[in-house]
Amino acid sequence: MKAEKILIIRVIISLIIFTISLFIPDIWYLELTLSLIAYLIIGYDVLLEALKNICHGQVFDENFLMIVATIAAFATQQFSEGVMVMVLFQIGEGFQRYAVNKSRKSITDLMDITPDYANKEVDGTITVVDPDTLEVGDIIVIKAGERIPVDGKVIEGSSSLDTKSLTGESNLRYVDIGDEVLSGCINKTGLLRVEVLKEFEDSTAAKILELVENASEGKAKTENFITKFARYYTPTVVIAALLLAIVPPLFLGTEYFSEYIQRAAAFLVISCPCALVISVPLSFFGGIGGASKLGILVKGSNYLELLSKTSKVVFDKTGTLTKGNFKVTMIEGINASQNEVIKYAAFAEYYSNHPIAKAILEAYKDKVDEAKITDYKEISGEGISYTYDGEEVLVGNYKLLDKHELSFHHENLAGTVIYVSKNNVYLGYLLIEDEIKNEAYDLISDLKALHVKKTIMLSGDNENVAKSVAAKLNLDEAYANLLPEDKVNKLKENLDKNSVLAYVGDGINDAPVLMQADVGIAMGALGSDAAIEAADIVIMDDNIKKVATSISLAKRVMLIVYENIIFALGIKFAVLILGAFGLASMWLAIFADVGVAMLAILNAMRALYVKKFR
Repeated sequence: MKAEKILIIRVIISLIIFTISLFIPDIWYLELTLSLIAYLIIGYDVLLEALKNICHGQVFDENFLMIVATIAAFATQQFSEGVMVMVLFQIGEGFQRYAVNKSRKSITDLMDITPDYANKEVDGTITVVDPDTLEVGDIIVIKAGERIPVDGKVIEGSSSLDTKSLTGESNLRYVDIGDEVLSGCINKTGLLRVEVLKEFEDSTAAKILELVENASEGKAKTENFITKFARYYTPTVVIAALLLAIVPPLFLGTEYFSEYIQRAAAFLVISCPCALVISVPLSFFGGIGGASKLGILVKGSNYLELLSKTSKVVFDKTGTLTKGNFKVTMIEGINASQNEVIKYAAFAEYYSNHPIAKAILEAYKDKVDEAKITDYKEISGEGISYTYDGEEVLVGNYKLLDKHELSFHHENLAGTVIYVSKNNVYLGYLLIEDEIKNEAYDLISDLKALHVKKTIMLSGDNENVAKSVAAKLNLDEAYANLLPEDKVNKLKENLDKNSVLAYVGDGINDAPVLMQADVGIAMGALGSDAAIEAADIVIMDDNIKKVATSISLAKRVMLIVYENIIFALGIKFAVLILGAFGLASMWLAIFADVGVAMLAILNAMRALYVKKFR
């Protein structure tokens, strides 16, 4: 039987016995006996928990407060109050558990992205196995409607995949032979035979699950403050209640002891800090769960708190603000034909997986004879040098040719210019252009609406490209011609103790910069281990507008947190004063504890329900 059902049965039995005790006329010991039975039925676990904590040196918690308060109520013959304090406290605790479980379940349901089985094929025979027994190189069969258990490569078949559980977007992705598929996606149409590329624990879905499960480890400053606050607050109010019970009767007369013990008991019930201790972490937990529904993974509540205070956002350009779909739009031969210029450029980029390299290879239609390529060297931030049939070839930006003191014209074009030389003779250049993402135009205005004061772009491209993109997007600042280490240095220049800086990059080649920022946000990280490792916030798809959504969500979570803190402390402080002066009954004390806790928890649960910004 579930704990919730057991609690309901205990509450009902306790209330029945309690109600019977109320109708016993002037037989106080019988009323006491029935009240004690009702009290023990509903509160035995609170008693045991308090005793266990005391044995472990953890005296001052909400269980201890409830025990002292209810014992005080019984000692002053307030039997009904003593029982009802415990009943309502248990109802509040049950409600709290329900809220936490609901929040947890919403994340569990959302992150239920790993199937319980995999169809392993051996010599044409299919066997149902546990996904964590699969090894690299195994062949698995994924039928329509089944979830992909591990990352792999399609070797037979084609289909459409639903990636919603990873990206938060319901767009389908078509895959064919040779395409990689990620664990967690659902096969919607055809039958797929897939070769396993990663074992279960290294697959995308497992990494995401681990990230979400560990998100609670990174606590926000507010959350840590509440924990520390409760640690000092609870013993303080216990001492205050003890003084309230003892000191006034010493001056007013011993006949006032009973009255002031009642006041002290109410004082203890009011002071229980559970509204704060539960609702604040629950708000952050709900925010993390809500974000994951949109394909935004947050590594801890500390990053949510930082993100809510973001005043500067720094962007990488390629693949972040732009699509990364490069195309060769111009080939200019100066001392050679266009065919020679594109040929030598293609040979240089043959070993590279960079989007620009792919664009050049796509523009070059012929086959690359790699056997003739020797002495191949990549020069960071400049380009490539290699030997082709005994002739030295340079392919890269203007810095590479300047370094070799070649005579050439520095082209002032809004795009990436790739220069080509052979045997110290300048042959010509290629112009490669990238397209700005449509969502990027709206993003900057969205960030301004969220009170982000400065938007900055860091780019390895030339100044013309950087200025052109910055002007189109209305960015505040743009820096060009930056090497990877230059990006880190430029970011450090913009870091400020009095403000929070978020860096947004594609996560693959931006890991050093992501780690330097106050908050690192990796874009388009679907299947990117580098992004998941380096970033604090991981946006699983390429929708740049989710940067604004994540900041908006973080601000909303923090608003809920502060609402709960102000509401809980305000009500408790007011009722504590009333209680100290004897103006708050035990019933008002119960509201100030259980009622406030319930309202704070309900408010915290709002963090679960999220929507995209604008």
